[in-house]
Amino acid sequence: MLRPPADRPPPDLSTDTIRTAREELAACFRMAARNGFEEGICNHFSAVVPGHDDLFIVNPYGYAFRELTASKLLICDLNGTVVEGEGEPEATAFYIHAEIHRRLPRAKVVFHTHMPYATALSMTDGPPLIWAGQTALKFYGRTAVDENYNGLALDHREGARIAGTLGDADILFMKHHGVLVLAPTIAEAWDDLYYLERAAQVQVLAMSTGRTVCPVDPAIAEAAYRQIREGDAASARAHLAAIRRQLNAEEPQYRH
Repeated sequence: MLRPPADRPPPDLSTDTIRTAREELAACFRMAARNGFEEGICNHFSAVVPGHDDLFIVNPYGYAFRELTASKLLICDLNGTVVEGEGEPEATAFYIHAEIHRRLPRAKVVFHTHMPYATALSMTDGPPLIWAGQTALKFYGRTAVDENYNGLALDHREGARIAGTLGDADILFMKHHGVLVLAPTIAEAWDDLYYLERAAQVQVLAMSTGRTVCPVDPAIAEAAYRQIREGDAASARAHLAAIRRQLNAEEPQYRH
């Protein structure tokens, strides 16, 4: 990845708003690690830089989530240039996230993980979520499935193909691979990621009993979804604030 030419003035990336975004994203990495959502050094979160729709914050390759801090995160443009930071994003991180941010302006934040329970459901026949648990109803009508696993995303075409499978969905189950969560804010991305894995976990546990898992009546599922979503953004902000309070007390270095 190349730095901008010396004759091009760098963007102002030192604002309080951008610093807050860095800290919020670093908090999500740390708490994702605590919850077992990461897989080695291979998963990635990104967020469009506030005030700069052609730039995004992403984690550098080679670091576990629990090692990341606000200042270690990279800022890249959509063409692969590292504008600020040391290191490079993982190749699949760049091709997936850059194409989604480029093609779906609503996707201000994109989280990709191989978290175990949601990934397990991506490996099964049929729709991943059965809509049998209340937590799952948060995602009712918001999911899509990429049925065409095509190996690693190592070029723009594969990133574009993945972006094209999303439609209006916020959650993408990637068959044989993992999940993507899209959101307008870092808080909402974290909230969805957390509750998606919880919904998947209880479904896997229910399936493991060998008994029939009974879905909620569709009309009730739709009504419950609307109830949950009515206060979802405010709840997500409170959720992010709660994890930051925990980290401020126990791992304050994430802010540095």
